[in-house]
Amino acid sequence: MARSGVQFEDVQRAIDVLLKRGEAPGIQKIRDVLGTGSFTTISEHFRQWREQRNANRDQPTWQDVPEPVEALVHSLWEQAQKHASDGLSHYREEADRLVEQAREQAQRARREAEDALQREAAINDHWSQAQARLQEQSALIARLETAHQVAEQREAELSQRLADADGQLDAAQERLHDRETEHHDALKKRDERWGEQLRQEEQRHEAAEARLMALLDDARQEKQRSEKSHQQRIEALEKRLAEADKDRQAIRRALSDEQASHRETQWALTRAEDALSESERRVRQHADDQAENDKVVTQLRERLQDAEARLARVNLPPFVY
Repeated sequence: MARSGVQFEDVQRAIDVLLKRGEAPGIQKIRDVLGTGSFTTISEHFRQWREQRNANRDQPTWQDVPEPVEALVHSLWEQAQKHASDGLSHYREEADRLVEQAREQAQRARREAEDALQREAAINDHWSQAQARLQEQSALIARLETAHQVAEQREAELSQRLADADGQLDAAQERLHDRETEHHDALKKRDERWGEQLRQEEQRHEAAEARLMALLDDARQEKQRSEKSHQQRIEALEKRLAEADKDRQAIRRALSDEQASHRETQWALTRAEDALSESERRVRQHADDQAENDKVVTQLRERLQDAEARLARVNLPPFVY
């Protein structure tokens, strides 16, 4: 049932306006005259008008008929009266059948055209939604690419810091080794020097043994102090080495986290690219569907024009007063 709004009388008045202009009534033209109304409501009223016109086709309505149409009808009437014969009844039945066939074809063509227009509107809406989704996916990909670049830059910085820490650790280990070597050499030389002095003192005088023993004790204490100092320096270096190792481990953990983040970003970018590919495929599919619908609409319009041309070539039946 038609919705409230455009009424049958409104559609009938719009059809009368179109007939006065000499134009064939159609749903789009009726809507253009009314300036409002849905295609479904206008189509239902227009179908009702055609049914009434077909039911009253033998009852001429001369009111509101354009003068050229009226003159043409009178001319056709006079010609029909002149050429009337015994086969008039058969001619009328055949003409009625042809007219009815033409009208049915025209109605089917119009309904198909209306359906095609509605499908085209739905496809256009879907096309707009697909374009909006495509724009959203493009923006998401741009953001992911930016995040990917930032992650790569952060990874390069952490790699450089790790390389610097490894270099510092190697340098510290090398310095520690050099100092240990120098200390051992110094101790060896000092022991040799003190041994030589001890031998010289023993050779000089046995009475200086006590003094020599005291000197030896002093040397031993000095050696212990030196070894203690050396041990403290070694512990300090080992502490610095442990701290450097902790820094390196922290940098490696940060690098591992950044690599994990980079993998997640790469995965999200891959998903976005897949979604973009799917959106592009849908857009191409919608474009193909729209092209097919345009082709169908063109064929329907050609069939409608052909039906209207055939209807124009059919002689009208004589009017009965």
